[in-house]
Amino acid sequence: MIRALTMDDEPLALRLLGVFAAKIPDMEIVAACAETEQARPFLDKVDVIFADINMPLQSGMDFVASLERPPLVVFTTAFADYAVDAFKVGAVDYLLKPFTFDEFSRAVSRVRKALEMRASKGPKQEKLAYFKSDYKIVPVKVSDVRYVESFGPYMKIYLASSDSPLVVLSSFKQILQKLPSDRFIRIHKSYVADMTRITAAGKSSVTLDDGQTLPVGDTYRAAFIERYMNKPVR
Repeated sequence: MIRALTMDDEPLALRLLGVFAAKIPDMEIVAACAETEQARPFLDKVDVIFADINMPLQSGMDFVASLERPPLVVFTTAFADYAVDAFKVGAVDYLLKPFTFDEFSRAVSRVRKALEMRASKGPKQEKLAYFKSDYKIVPVKVSDVRYVESFGPYMKIYLASSDSPLVVLSSFKQILQKLPSDRFIRIHKSYVADMTRITAAGKSSVTLDDGQTLPVGDTYRAAFIERYMNKPVR
């Protein structure tokens, strides 16, 4: 169901939007407002606003631009001059009055597609890396890994969320295949570090954001410094 809010200072325009919306089975008008301030209590209850631009006290364009997280927006106006500005504030469509039901229906189809795209993206998921430890497969959040230290045939994976490292049977090659290369780099024969956690880098060592100091090996120094100068922002 597409939940909509209509906003227009002309009663006939609001009535027409209501008539058009009633013809679309999966659409519901939650509120019809004659002023922008009347719309505010409903913003978190709707998927889209059909907003006139020339409104009393505050224009529909300024109202939408003032919203931190606005619903989808379709502007409805008698003036073609605002089209460019409408799309600058992220409008899904721009209906020029007087518009037909077919034009309104096409705008609703664009809204429906935009909502489907939002739903398909969903919340951003945390990247995971999987390591074998004590005969179990352990998922680890990539953002939780501070650095990795070699320990004979084993690797110690130091995590921000734990005082004790995760010990795994692995090689540096295997470790680096599981961690994103744009974030982790080998800085020493015995260490791999998360560059986003490095707060200072010297000739022979680096300091992490918790004050931990790690050595930088001669073999890895040049490549590390070049990468560190362009490190990703956490």
